[in-house]
Amino acid sequence: MYAYAYVHENYVLLDAGSALGFGVGPLLICKNQSFLETELKNDLRIGIPGKYTTANFLLGIAYPHLTDKQEMVFSEIESALQQERIDLGLIIHENRFTYADKGLHKIVDLGNYWENLTGCAIPLGGIVINRSLDAETQHKVNRVLKKSVEFAFQNPKSGLDFIKQHAQEMSEQVMYKHIDLYVNEYSVNLGIEGRRAIAVLFNMAQEKGLVPTLKKNIFLD
Repeated sequence: MYAYAYVHENYVLLDAGSALGFGVGPLLICKNQSFLETELKNDLRIGIPGKYTTANFLLGIAYPHLTDKQEMVFSEIESALQQERIDLGLIIHENRFTYADKGLHKIVDLGNYWENLTGCAIPLGGIVINRSLDAETQHKVNRVLKKSVEFAFQNPKSGLDFIKQHAQEMSEQVMYKHIDLYVNEYSVNLGIEGRRAIAVLFNMAQEKGLVPTLKKNIFLD
């Protein structure tokens, strides 16, 4: 979601298909348990899943002094920690279900940090559509996406084969935990609370100078 600020002049957020929620945020983890008991120093090496991710935005809000960041494919962060190529790892997606089994430890849940700070769900991702398309087309795509998510809720195993082809973690149990956590009522329709959460995120990012000023309405009219 964080990256959207940089392309918002050309794209508008749809109400369907987003990933928001409570208890779904990124985790900051480590291998060395001493980091659980001491203040995190600014020379620590941190593996992040991308500069323009909501995860990195939250890390910057919670720990602005941690700046030695290395961008990695999200699924490689755990192994980088195990091999001690980094000191801390910022994990997302299904890795929140697997890190403990690999001998790694949670320092902080940045989703909980955000929820305590704002009282809002955490916006992780969304689907956008080009502003150059006419309003009828934009709303039609939004309706189709909404129906697709509703169908998936009613038929939870309908996409299992497709998901298995693309999942980083092949355990069916982990895949369903991942889906249950990130696909929810906000995926069907952002609604007032979902839009509010996104607005709070971008307002905070603008106030701290972390993203460009948003010059256009970001939501579907």
